[in-house]
Amino acid sequence: MTCLVTDQAQLRELALGTVDVVLGQRYHHLPETAPKGIGVSPLLDDPLLVVTAADGSDQRPVALRELATHDLVVPPATTECGQAILHACHQAGFTPTPRYVTADIAAQLTLARAGLATALAPRTAIDPVGPGIRTAPIEDHPILRRLFAAIRHTETTNPTTAAVIAALRTAARQDRTTHLPPP
Repeated sequence: MTCLVTDQAQLRELALGTVDVVLGQRYHHLPETAPKGIGVSPLLDDPLLVVTAADGSDQRPVALRELATHDLVVPPATTECGQAILHACHQAGFTPTPRYVTADIAAQLTLARAGLATALAPRTAIDPVGPGIRTAPIEDHPILRRLFAAIRHTETTNPTTAAVIAALRTAARQDRTTHLPPP
């Protein structure tokens, strides 16, 4: 059993039969792009949160346009997350001018914790008991990524693959705050 975290190349590998299960993410503003013959099982909608240094303020939702004046740390615009952030900021009426650009979420959180930048990070990537940071939801232009598992459509169900998908669904339900429609 081979299982990969995906980009489009790994979905093609799945279609070719090189791997059995692919774990992936897709941001909601992007179109569905699964190759023919691939079944996608949504696992979890994972919102990006605004992350700043802990300062004792409340965790009220933040309007995305409020971030227009912040020093931001964002992933590169060539990544799906970077594209999703740019898309949402444009919808909110501004083009972000980041102070830092890195795809490394740990580095983004470190910069936020140090008070050097405001980050937009997926909820599941943030340690909920990590000291030194404040998180807040985006209230007006939420940025969501869907985590999914993908398998090949076949004539017969592979019991191992089915067990992996069931385990992933169970794990996703355990700490879910955003609910998905049934598959």
